[in-house]
This record gives sequence, structure tokens and C-alpha cells, in this order.
Amino acid sequence: MFFKHFLTKLVLITLLASLLSACQVSAEMANLASEQSIPSESVENSEIVTQATPLATTSIEGTIGVEPALILAPPDQNPVEPLRFTFPTPGPEPKSLWRPPLYDVPFGLGPHDHFLFVRPITTDEVNWPLADYRYGGIFPGSEPPIVHTGIDIPNARGTPVVAAGPGKVVWAGYGLFDRKDRDTDPYGLAVAIKHDFGYENRNLYTVYAHMDRIDVIEGQRAETGTQLGVVGTTGFTTGPHLHFEVRIETNSFYATRNPELWIVPPQGWGVLVGRMLNSNGSLLTKQYLTVESLDTGRKWSVISYGETTVISDDYYKENVVLSDLPKGKYKLVIDYLEDQYTTEISINPGAVTYFTFKGKFGFNTNFPDPAEDSDLQIPKTSDL
Repeated sequence: MFFKHFLTKLVLITLLASLLSACQVSAEMANLASEQSIPSESVENSEIVTQATPLATTSIEGTIGVEPALILAPPDQNPVEPLRFTFPTPGPEPKSLWRPPLYDVPFGLGPHDHFLFVRPITTDEVNWPLADYRYGGIFPGSEPPIVHTGIDIPNARGTPVVAAGPGKVVWAGYGLFDRKDRDTDPYGLAVAIKHDFGYENRNLYTVYAHMDRIDVIEGQRAETGTQLGVVGTTGFTTGPHLHFEVRIETNSFYATRNPELWIVPPQGWGVLVGRMLNSNGSLLTKQYLTVESLDTGRKWSVISYGETTVISDDYYKENVVLSDLPKGKYKLVIDYLEDQYTTEISINPGAVTYFTFKGKFGFNTNFPDPAEDSDLQIPKTSDL
């Protein structure tokens, strides 16, 4: 009897051990499968992304990072090493996506301010510029360099795009760049509006590009807030976003201005505008500027304009703009040649804060004096 009970217990123990072993293998297989599965976000993005240049994510707000995704071989093929692609993903989000309501347009505390437009994305969505690819930025890896003539506002496909001001629709469809109606146009589906108002006796236009659908027709009247279409990926894009431009005088790719000087800021927030020069007075292109809040420790990174296509404001003659800064004290940092230069500035509600940087001479926070504009002197090597 004892031997029979012993055999029974031995069989039960053996079966239990086998079951536990099988569970462990199943768990390991499940973990392996989950590690190789494609995230749903990557699957969605893989349909719209062509190429991207990997950039390392940093602690500075707005820097684009990359997220690896696995594309597995079909089950009817022999297993191979998965193909690896990199898709651009937004950098660290701000501590809060909340923004105060915008000032009413037109708005401008200073005589040279011209915040004449609302934002082309409504305030219940992300409606501020992508930090890493502002006006004047160089598209990563482009040769010859492709300089950005507007701002990009990232949003989900289908997000409504609205008119930034009242006027007449003068373009609606493909072909905005070269006026040829073809779907290979870099702007994709785009709308251009000639506005009822101008600036210093010159016409003003706004452009809305890369839309998936257009809801207006050429010749139609648009009011501020009229829905023009929806955010999409047509044209040359690496993901869904709205490309927005402000043009002066003519509706031309070569007549743009920095939209961050024309769209109204949130209430209580301001705009930083700068002119960055070498020691000899020549424009300092593609120069990094770090902006740090002395109140919160939060940091922003912005780069001065590239060499071609973009046009500075008539008064500010800027080559760097950073909008949507909460009021407060800030530190500016520039690494120029082998030295680091810093200064402190204040961002005031609804106002432009201006600075110039001139190489070894450092910072100056006075506003431009049009009568004493000698910054664009002929470069002298000895002054560098």
C-alpha cells in the first residue's frame, strides 16, 4: 500500500513539474513575441514616412528623437534578421500642453510689432511650431541645403485647418510651388489666401500646405476661422503636419517672412527675437542658441537661419525667433568659436524681447536703430 501511494505521488509531482515547465516556456515565448511585435503607432506611421535622419533625443525641449520599429518577414518566408527602420517621433512634450487663450488680433505693443494673424490650428489642438524645424531651418541631410520657408505645426491627420485671417482664396489644390497642377508638388494639397489687409502698403498672403483634403475653392471668400481643409501628408512630408507661411508683396516662395512674428502669442506670453552675427558683422548662420528659464529651469534650443531663401523682417533684421515663451527671466547661451557667451533677458507679456549677438563683442539688448544699421559691413578676416 505504501509503495502504491509513493508511486501515485511521484506521478503527480512529475506531471506538475511538466506543467510548470510548459508554462515557463509559454511565458518566454510570449515575451519574445511581444518584443518582436510592431507597435501600433509605428505601423500607422510606416505608411506615411519616407526617410528620416536619426537625431539623438536630449533633455532640451523640442529635440526630435527616433524610435526603432521592427518590420518582420512574412510567415511564409524563412526567418531572417528583422529589417530596422527609424521613424521620427516628437521630443519630450512640454510639462503641459495647455496654452493661454490668444490675444485678439491685430495686436502689437511696439510700433514695429505686427501680430496680425490667429493660428491656423484652433486652440484646442497643438497650434505652435515644431521646435526643431522652424523658419530658416535646414532640412536634415538635404544637399544642396533645403531651407524652410515656413513653420510646421504637427497634428493628427484630419485635424481642421482654419484661415488665419479674412481674405480671398487665390489658390486651392496641387501645384502651388511652380503653378503646375500635379501631385508631385512639394506643397501637396495647399491653399493660399490674399488677405483684406496689407502691411506698409504691401499685400499679405498666407499659405496652408500638406493637407489631405481641401474644403474651399479658388475665388471663395474666407473669414478668420473658416475651415480650409484638414491636416494631412500630401507633398514632401515625413509625417502629418500643417506647413504654414506668411508672404509679403507677392504670392511667391521667395517672398516669405517668419510666421512667428505674425501669429499672435498666447496671453501673458512673449516672443524672443535676435540678430546673431560674427565678430565682423556678417550673419551667423546655423548657430545654436540655448534659452533657459531662470524661474523653472526649462530649456529651449533654437538655430539661426540658413544661408538662402528666407527674408528677415524689415525692422528687426532677425535671424532667430522663438515664440510662445511664458513671461519671466531667462538666460541666453551661445557657444561661439571656443568661448561661451551668456546674458539675461526678460520676456514680457505680449511683447517682443530683442537682442543682438556680435561674436567676440557678445550680447546687446537694445532695439535696432534704423539710422545706425551698420551690421552688414564688409567682412574683415582680422575682425573674426
